[in-house]
Amino acid sequence: MTTPTSDIRSGIPSDLPEAGTVRLVDHLAGELARAGVTHMFGVGGANIEDLYDAVHRGRAVHGVVAKHEFSAVTMADGYARTTGRLGVVAATSGGGAMNLVPGLAEAYASRVPVLALVGQPPTGQEGHGAFQDSSGRAGSFDAREVFTPVSRFCARVENADSLTELLPRAMAAAQAHPRGPAVLLLPKDVQQARIQVPGRGATPTPGMPEPEPTAEAAWLDSAVLTAVSDTLRGAGRVLVIAGEDVAAADARAELAELAGRLGAWVAVTPDAKDVFDNRDPRFAGVAGVMGHANVEECLRRADVCLLAGTRLPLLARGGLDRALAATEVVCLGPEPPFVAGTALGGNLRDALRAVTGRLPPRPRACPEHAGPLPTPTPSPVSQARGRPIPYAQAVAAVEAALPQDAHVFVDAGNAGASAVHLLPAPRHGRFVVAVGMGGMGYTFGAGIGAALATGRRTYVLAGDGSFFMHGMEVHTAVEYAAPVTFVVFNNNAHAMCAVREEFLQGGVRSDDLFARTDLAAGVAAAFPSLEVTGADDAAQLRQALLRSNAGGGPAFVALDCDPGEIPPFLPFQSFTEATENATENKESPVERGIVHVG
Repeated sequence: MTTPTSDIRSGIPSDLPEAGTVRLVDHLAGELARAGVTHMFGVGGANIEDLYDAVHRGRAVHGVVAKHEFSAVTMADGYARTTGRLGVVAATSGGGAMNLVPGLAEAYASRVPVLALVGQPPTGQEGHGAFQDSSGRAGSFDAREVFTPVSRFCARVENADSLTELLPRAMAAAQAHPRGPAVLLLPKDVQQARIQVPGRGATPTPGMPEPEPTAEAAWLDSAVLTAVSDTLRGAGRVLVIAGEDVAAADARAELAELAGRLGAWVAVTPDAKDVFDNRDPRFAGVAGVMGHANVEECLRRADVCLLAGTRLPLLARGGLDRALAATEVVCLGPEPPFVAGTALGGNLRDALRAVTGRLPPRPRACPEHAGPLPTPTPSPVSQARGRPIPYAQAVAAVEAALPQDAHVFVDAGNAGASAVHLLPAPRHGRFVVAVGMGGMGYTFGAGIGAALATGRRTYVLAGDGSFFMHGMEVHTAVEYAAPVTFVVFNNNAHAMCAVREEFLQGGVRSDDLFARTDLAAGVAAAFPSLEVTGADDAAQLRQALLRSNAGGGPAFVALDCDPGEIPPFLPFQSFTEATENATENKESPVERGIVHVG
């Protein structure tokens, strides 16, 4: 095989096609389709245009053009979380490539399988002053050093022949445990090169080598399995705290079966509300800083705490450390927990099934518990502008309209904390919170990716701060008629920052409080075909959501909230209670050392 040279000015290969060869990008697009990929998200540019051309010509993979590369990654992320398949994002060199980093960091931290295909200048120009050179030559920075820390696998495709080895390695690395992004750097001339079509073998995915053994396929340690099973069998009361890996491993049925055998209470981490039926009498609520006090009460009453598919990071264990230290902890999952306990590694579904198989077959009765906290009393409206809708009323309106097969993507901030705390997960859809990096604006792209992948109505719940970062992806939803309902809680502020300032720094600064913006009017003017509603009360909000459910495309609803309303976020609630108690003793809660806001 020979690799053709390229006319850099035109970007067209200078020699004629060889018999039995295809462009590398055509082969790449075909392999994505063979792996089950249906959509590729990204932003175009000179050094990635050949791949977009191949996707357009091949038609098996739909190319979706986003407005920003960060959102393109989150589209791939949302696609992966709702389908269980590999999410794919493509971007050009330079600034386009660098814009991928925060989205890949979220996917890395949250263990989401994403493949990033990143264009690079032609190899002949590297080290010779190429525009957007990131080869590491002649004083340019090396893109591999940027992407390696936020990926499970990163490689530069130096020549066309190497793709047949690197592509399957990248795809396997993204989907092995721990899951996460893989990055391939693709010089433009390599993309244009023609390669011999690899031979098709008898394996289900030709050209793909047998995967190497990973933690996901690892055998279960029999001694640890026996110890965990004996501990659970002998426990009187068990609290299960289930995490996102239950969803990633498609192990909801196995979790429910084990909980029934144990007669256990089941709590969930903030990013895993959908892994257990929130209406089941055994459901104990959400653990951690956005969660319910009932979880701590159940933990104190439990003999054993079983972690299933979670390492229990700080957001999920906030307020629980003291009770955890006094309770025996066992963990099922591919990665060790952040708390002390007996850990059974390996594939989560296998572990759940193995432990269940060693328990008595008859389900045990679950002891009563207090249940999740009731709707909190709204805090006084201290800085309201207009007629704000309390978060509890707004979330109740969302709950009343939410289809049970919908997906829900919840953004950061006060609106996100309220939704995690108050909104039950749909029975047959995902409830996703990006707590890996907690990046504002994640939901706009992720919700679109999920909606396009599944065709289901998808709700995006976000604040105005998140909207101003990446809300113009609404345009992408309009362009592709994605069934997404964007619900923007507008308190005209970075309100969580303002609450921190009030509690920790002696007062709210004006820089986190904004002049009022009429988001509904602005979006309606920008997108005349989009169904837009400015809801004045909870009833209007519910009606607007019901109308969006009946439609086939996107909808946008904005409502005004109070920036002074304290969200159901444990550090803030603790501060409020501590302030009331400390006032009696004329001491500051911070001085008394009883409040820490992370």
